[in-house]
Amino acid sequence: MALVTGTRLGRYEVLAALGAGGMGEVYRARDTRLDREVAVKVLPDAVASDRDRLARFEREARALARIEHPNILAIHDIGEEPAGDGRTTHFAVTELLTGETLGGRLAHETLAWRRAVEIGAAIADGLAAAHAQGIVHRDLKPDNLFLAPDGRVKILDFGLATNGVAATPSAETAAGGAMTRPGTVLGTVGYMAPEQIEGGIVDGRADLFALGCVLYEMVTGRRAFARNTPTETLSAILSAPPPELSAAATDAPPELARIVSRCLEKRPAARFQSASDLASARSASGSPPLAPPSSFSSPSSPTGRGRERAPRGRRPRAGSIQTRSSSRCSRTRRAIGRSTCSACRSATG
Repeated sequence: MALVTGTRLGRYEVLAALGAGGMGEVYRARDTRLDREVAVKVLPDAVASDRDRLARFEREARALARIEHPNILAIHDIGEEPAGDGRTTHFAVTELLTGETLGGRLAHETLAWRRAVEIGAAIADGLAAAHAQGIVHRDLKPDNLFLAPDGRVKILDFGLATNGVAATPSAETAAGGAMTRPGTVLGTVGYMAPEQIEGGIVDGRADLFALGCVLYEMVTGRRAFARNTPTETLSAILSAPPPELSAAATDAPPELARIVSRCLEKRPAARFQSASDLASARSASGSPPLAPPSSFSSPSSPTGRGRERAPRGRRPRAGSIQTRSSSRCSRTRRAIGRSTCSACRSATG
């Protein structure tokens, strides 16, 4: 049941509804003790009434609270409050963001490849921090990525996160929605890695597959494996070669196309093996240098949009097979805004 303005959840006073989704309802609220505005997410009954899922949510919340990273939504508190109908309202408190989701941005524009790379670098950095704590997101998609006016990129909604457990999909799907089974939430059609669809063990490389899907969509304005039905989309993820980025975005450098292709490999072993490896990549040699994620804004473009915006326009048709990718340090450290790879940084102290 939706909360009305003035409802108190512990020390938090609800001010207004912000939105709702499969992982709960979100409200703008005031922390009456610290006198600041926060976001409060009320967990859905399906989670709150399931002891195992609620325990897992609390474990992940505690793990995320230990991560202080600029690209991960900060969690401040979790709590529960007795409801008038005898039930208990479980909620999480996070920092309050202003801006829009990447999904909202892509609904009205296609991004220039440089801007897409900057956003991808920030996402990879955040994933690396989460993976270091043993947390796999499992539902990375444009609607779970937030763009703040100052250029920051935030990864939202680790509510589906897992620590590498096997899961079995149900037959029920929805276009663009989640596949679910009682006690298990897998992800979103169009962004799930093959091993998620097949019910296998999921680790951080599944998030890198999803990041490849997001990168492709940012640059081309279309989903990499989109088909007419959810079943056809899942089948394409399992068996169809991803379309060539260069065929749909002719100005994207070849190295970026190779990196996206490697993220979208069917076998986890063929992808980047960690988000740190992906974040260490840079643009191809001879290409103009890419700005790091912290350089989104400029005096002439305070929101970080400015020159990096590309008109949506008519999109070229996607191509066919992507074949070659490089794993050498000198090549894989070139595409997403880092001057040295993680191994090189360790070697140089």
